[in-house]
Amino acid sequence: MRYVDEFRDPVTGQQLLQQITHQVRVLGRDAQHPLKIMEVCGGHTHTLFKFGIESMLPEGIEMVHGPGCPVCVLPVGCVDDAIAIATQPNVIFTTYGDTLRVPGSQKSLLQCKAEGADIRTVYSPSDALALARQSPDRDVVFFGIGFETTAPSAALTLLQAHEEGLSNFFLFSTHITIIPTLQALLDDPLLQIDGFIGPGHVTMVIGLEPYLALCETHHKPIVISGFEPLDLLQSLVMLLEQFQTGRCTVENQYKRVVQNSGNRIAQQALEKVFLPRECFEWRGLGSIPNSGLQIRPEYAHLDAEKRFLLPSRSVPDPKACQCGEVLKGAIKPWQCKVFGTACTPETPIGACMVSSEGACAAYYNYGRLATTRTLPQER
Repeated sequence: MRYVDEFRDPVTGQQLLQQITHQVRVLGRDAQHPLKIMEVCGGHTHTLFKFGIESMLPEGIEMVHGPGCPVCVLPVGCVDDAIAIATQPNVIFTTYGDTLRVPGSQKSLLQCKAEGADIRTVYSPSDALALARQSPDRDVVFFGIGFETTAPSAALTLLQAHEEGLSNFFLFSTHITIIPTLQALLDDPLLQIDGFIGPGHVTMVIGLEPYLALCETHHKPIVISGFEPLDLLQSLVMLLEQFQTGRCTVENQYKRVVQNSGNRIAQQALEKVFLPRECFEWRGLGSIPNSGLQIRPEYAHLDAEKRFLLPSRSVPDPKACQCGEVLKGAIKPWQCKVFGTACTPETPIGACMVSSEGACAAYYNYGRLATTRTLPQER
């Protein structure tokens, strides 16, 4: 299949749904004992709801929405640090647009921009580098956010700035990694996940091998999936086949994009620029060891954390917000007390409602009233 329409073909979709229903029946799963499948990436969550897939699945499958949206897991303290940098005199602060409205402890970057801070939306770190070349008398800071999907471009840009000898370009890294995150979820005794729909874009960079230890240690199958409706349905078929045959491995459904070995050039850039942080705090999930990426000492002259004095404090999430439980898959967004009332995309309290990939935003935009599929304990 080479074209988008082929990945959205309703006839093929119905055939895959029938196969899924049959597989679930063979496995003896029902509403009281469903298979719990976590789709890690927020892009998958949106596809599930935008195309109505979640509501068409048999009740023997419960989709659990994971923490694969980097904006959603950005902790309050990091937002405060970003604001501390952005409000410095002589600074041009550059960021992706979806971070502007993430709430900090007092305000957001968008509010700071309205108050006069020079905060600019860019499409890539290379845009920030171009600004640094054009404005040699200003400090230009790029807000590095995201998993291994976006971290290589930040790393390569930093290397370019180093090569050019620029002294006014800085990277503020809040980049995170996927494997320690999944490890933390699997170590949580309160979460009972049977298998994973893995993130295609991250795996395009890191390859399949890093997931193998998770499969072996926790005996949980993983299928790396694309983002179109038929991608997700085929990935579920592949997962169910593993359950039926008793296998437990990492499979690659997204072969048109993901190579089993990943992207070695991107991997080398990550290894050259970054080191794992001993501990990194996630919004709603707490501290996860080795899950963040910090800039190596040899590039400290381009590290915004070294250039600017930052609060760097741990700030609790708003008490009314249950983003943490949503990100871990412990509750559905509509079970949060402020969902759709005090917390909406226009007036977000939590980051899961801010981001275009957030689970709460997906439920609000595509499935806000679709709560007829209640959880097993509520039946």
